[in-house]
Amino acid sequence: MRVVNRGYQEDKKKWKEAVGKAKFVGDQSVGRLKVSFFGPFYGGYNIIDLDEAYSRVLICSNSTKYLWILAREPRLPDEVLTQLVEKARALNFPVDELIYVDQSPVPEPPAR
Repeated sequence: MRVVNRGYQEDKKKWKEAVGKAKFVGDQSVGRLKVSFFGPFYGGYNIIDLDEAYSRVLICSNSTKYLWILAREPRLPDEVLTQLVEKARALNFPVDELIYVDQSPVPEPPAR
């Protein structure tokens, strides 16, 4: 499957995009994938928590070194964010090292 990571570079006032591919690792009903943006090199992409509406997800690599909280909206309700962080803490992720990205409004990305 195709994976698109896109972010706005405030300092350059432009969008940056990386397109990669993902493959399931084992059973496709399990949220365990490997993702590549650089040729034959793959990294783990493991879903730890996903809400029923597919609006937010907690993902890790194959270790506790990488953890992402992704959402379709720029801001999660405080109680939801707290629940996700506490779940990660219980799984021994170093949540005190999480980086919270400023989600202030930015220009719309170019049409696809």
